[in-house]
Amino acid sequence: MRDTAGDPGERARRPVTADAVRRTAGLTVTPVETRADRAAFLGLPYRLHRGSARWVPPLRRDARALLSRSRNPFFEYGEVALFLARRGGEPVGRVAAVSNPRHTEFHGSPDGFFGLFECADDLLAADALLETAADWLRRRGLTSMSGPVNFSTNDECGMLVDGFDRRPAVLMPYNPPYYPLLLAECGFGAAMDLWAWEREVAEPADPRLARVAERLASHVRVRPVDMRDFDAEVARMRRIYNAAWESNWGFVPMTEREFSAQARRLRPVVRPELVLMAEADGEPVGFCLTLPDVNQALYAAGGRLTPRSALRMASAMRRIDGCRVVATGVLPEFRRRGVEAVMFLRTLEAARGLGYRTGEVSWILATNAAANSAASGIGCARSKTYRIFKRGI
Repeated sequence: MRDTAGDPGERARRPVTADAVRRTAGLTVTPVETRADRAAFLGLPYRLHRGSARWVPPLRRDARALLSRSRNPFFEYGEVALFLARRGGEPVGRVAAVSNPRHTEFHGSPDGFFGLFECADDLLAADALLETAADWLRRRGLTSMSGPVNFSTNDECGMLVDGFDRRPAVLMPYNPPYYPLLLAECGFGAAMDLWAWEREVAEPADPRLARVAERLASHVRVRPVDMRDFDAEVARMRRIYNAAWESNWGFVPMTEREFSAQARRLRPVVRPELVLMAEADGEPVGFCLTLPDVNQALYAAGGRLTPRSALRMASAMRRIDGCRVVATGVLPEFRRRGVEAVMFLRTLEAARGLGYRTGEVSWILATNAAANSAASGIGCARSKTYRIFKRGI
C-alpha cells in the first residue's frame, strides 16, 4: 500500500493494469434513478455489514430521511448524485457525489465531496465508484474531492482508521478496516484527522477544575437547557455554534433550518441535565451538548422498528451506560477564561449522577491544540481516529 501522507491534492490515481481491466467484466456503475435503485442503495450497508459486532445499523427511516429533498435542509442549496456499483447484477458498492456551494463560497475553494461510501472488499468497484463521482464533480467545475462527508462537516463525516475494536458512539460512523486501504489505493491521501477521546465517568476530575469553577461563579452561570423554551434555546446555541466554529477547518455555518432540523431529530433522546448553557451576566456565551449513547439501543433494534425490535430497543435504552460530548462552543471573546472547563466539569457531574459509566468527547480536529489539550486535561485518553481523505480530480 502506498503511504497516505503528503499533499492529497497531488496524489496520483492507482494505475489500472490490463489484468484489472479483464476482471471488470460484469462490473457496472450507474446513477440511482429508479425506486429499485434507491432501495438497493439504501439496503447495501445492511447486507455488507450483516452480522458485524461493531457496525450499528441506523434506523432505515433515518437513512431514507437523509436522502429526502423535502426533509433534509441540505438540499435547499446543495446537490447530490447517488451511484451504485453492481457486479454481475449484484450491488457491491455505493457512493454519493456532493456539491456544496456554501462550502465553496465560505472557503473560496472549488472543493467537491463524496459521502455514503460503502463497498465490498473490491478495489475495482471502489475505484470505478470514486472515479464516477469525481467525473460528476469535475463537470461542475470542482477541482478536488474530499470525504467521506454526509453531506457536510456539520453531519456525520470521516472514516475510521483506528479503534476498530469497539462500536461507534451516537452519530459517529463505523467501517471495516479495509475501507481506508481501498481509498489509499484509489489515490486518496489524508486531508484531516478527527480524534475521539474517552474517559471513565467515575474517575474524579482534576481538582483544578473545581477551583476554576469557583473563580468564575460570580459572573458565569452554567445551567441545563430549558426544554420548555426549546426553540429559543436552539436559536441561542446556533448563534454560538456558528461564531465559535467559524475558523475551524472545513466548517460551514449551519442555516437556521439545518440547525433546527437537527435539534428536532435529537430532542427525543436529550437529557436536559447533559445539555448545558453558559451565561455571562445573563448573556449566552457557550454551550455543551452531550447525548446518551443511543447507539447501544439502535444496535439492538437492527435497523427496523418492528414490534419485537421496538421492545428490544426500549429495553436497551434503559441500560445505556455511555454518553458522548457531541459539540462544545464558546464565543471567541470568552475563550481561555475557563468556561469550557466549567462546562466539562458540570457535564461529568451530571453524567455521574445519571449513572453513566463512560463518556466520549468527539470529534476534535487533530490540529485543534486547545481543544485536544482540554480533553486531555479533564482526564480523557485518545480512543479512535477518523480521517477525511482528499485527492485532486
